[in-house]
Amino acid sequence: MRPKLVLIEGLPGFGKTTTAQLVHEILTEMNIKSQLFLEGNLEHPADYDGVAYFQKNEFDKLLNTHETFKDLLSNLVIKHGDNYFLEYRKIKNEYESSFPDELLHAVVKNDVYELSLDRNRKLITEKWKKFAESVLKGTDTFVFDCCFLQNPVTLGMIKNAAKKEDVISYVLELATIVEPLNPLLIYVEQDDLEHSFRKAVMDRPQEWSEGFIEYYTSQGYGKKHSYKGLEGTLQILKARRDLEEEIFNGINIAKKKVDNSSYDKSKYKQVIVEVLSEYFGATN
Repeated sequence: MRPKLVLIEGLPGFGKTTTAQLVHEILTEMNIKSQLFLEGNLEHPADYDGVAYFQKNEFDKLLNTHETFKDLLSNLVIKHGDNYFLEYRKIKNEYESSFPDELLHAVVKNDVYELSLDRNRKLITEKWKKFAESVLKGTDTFVFDCCFLQNPVTLGMIKNAAKKEDVISYVLELATIVEPLNPLLIYVEQDDLEHSFRKAVMDRPQEWSEGFIEYYTSQGYGKKHSYKGLEGTLQILKARRDLEEEIFNGINIAKKKVDNSSYDKSKYKQVIVEVLSEYFGATN
């Protein structure tokens, strides 16, 4: 069976998004119908981006604290049994001033990726199971950018300084869930981590680098090791690379590493063509 899922992973600035876009482009050229979901896509079928989670008592407390918006919140909440979800980024985009920043800040505290590792893992694995079941019935191949490895590692290691075994088992559980889809993991590498990340800092908006460095150094792993600023962030990224290397080596799905050090898109595309041809058959 051809892969029904292609997972793109790698460190920030290494070219994950470019790779995901190339995979989608090449599959289209191969007459293979694919759906591309990049980081931040609010319609992601297997992840929660911009979504807050509440248990019933937590949601009732939110309603009581913000009585003015009780009807709005009650109408917009999505209930799955005892689970309550607010797609707050979608809601903010649609309702704008009717969903003020004060309310937004209250809701964001319950973002799925602000939850404990255990609760996050339960919700995410449930969603991946539903995704895998639905994809088995269809013919499309899905291309995911960074939600398979990056998100569990970021939440587990970076945010919570969780035990390595807990982070690894989270990713291995996702791998087991998607195994029926015959997934292909493509891991993007660079020769020089420091150069690549510094380049990303220079190339991207200042608010991105400031937010990234703040997130990495002010939470679990960064605080535990007293890392500060850009240099501290680089140390954390090196530790993340080591953990992802260990996960990659131990994971039991089809996997390939690709080198994007040259930043030569035409040559890099040919590398991706060769990888995809191996798993999807030769190009036309």
